[in-house]
Amino acid sequence: MAARNWKKGSFTGLHGLESALGLFYTRHMFRLAHFSDIHLGPLPAISYRELASKRITGYINWQRNRRLNLDHGIIDRITDDMLAAAPHHIALTGDLVNLALREEIERARLWLESLGPGEKVSVVPGNHDAYVPGALARCRRAWADYMTGDDGRAPTGRTAFPYLRVRDRVALIGVSSARATAPFMASGHFSKAQAKRLGALLDRTAAGGLFRVVMIHHPPVRGATHAAKRLYGIGRFQKIIRKHGAELILHGHTHKPTVHRIEGQNGMSVPVVGVAAAGQALGSAKPPAHYNLFEIEGEPGAWQIRFSRRGITDPHGEIGEVSGALLSPGK
Repeated sequence: MAARNWKKGSFTGLHGLESALGLFYTRHMFRLAHFSDIHLGPLPAISYRELASKRITGYINWQRNRRLNLDHGIIDRITDDMLAAAPHHIALTGDLVNLALREEIERARLWLESLGPGEKVSVVPGNHDAYVPGALARCRRAWADYMTGDDGRAPTGRTAFPYLRVRDRVALIGVSSARATAPFMASGHFSKAQAKRLGALLDRTAAGGLFRVVMIHHPPVRGATHAAKRLYGIGRFQKIIRKHGAELILHGHTHKPTVHRIEGQNGMSVPVVGVAAAGQALGSAKPPAHYNLFEIEGEPGAWQIRFSRRGITDPHGEIGEVSGALLSPGK
């Protein structure tokens, strides 16, 4: 992480006086990029056998809707702009693929490598990555470098989530809500076992004075999406945040640029931030593609977050700042 340091003695006037008094301070800023719901296309060739499952409904949806509303040239422009912003870390909250075909999963691995090495990019899976039974396990193996915590434990078992990565003074905690579901369903699940492990990680990182970012695919907010796409275990998740606290929660799934707040520790509210699909084209029902950029600085009890959305700003597909704000935990 690039830290900015100022020695007050290098300035004149008031700064020189402060230097004479022996004052010295360091200002840390951590830049975190967040995007989601890549849905890399086009679909590879698919066999009749592969369609003999829930994939038939997804395939029809791709042909009728998603294929027309996604512009993969936009994904390239979004990622180019994101990398030009030089984030210290990238958080990707799921749905890299569409039907979780083997070729899609491998293509997504190569695409992740184009973003950066595993230690610079953190991924949590989405419902499309777990589209049919067995798909999530394949994604975990293929994308292991991007889902492995600092303890080095590979994300192949049920206890691999949540994982923890500490980068400078920021704790990135990856939660998995992904699971295979029945046709016409896209729900997620947050289990009791995962809740217990999440609480322990939040306590440990709070004791270390870290800024805690929780990444999850499904929004942990009631009413954020309709019943067939909801997260089961919202109450359990919110109870953990209320008891143990967090500073920022990132999610995908809805393809919408939203900011909600849920209750954290000691009555503090925690921002819950969603994002448009990274490849969403102009002119569709959902907001066009963008990513979130956070600049985090401060200290426990006084964190500051400068938050901007960067994405399509005109009909020609130019990328720029869509909106910006200060977004911090608060009462």
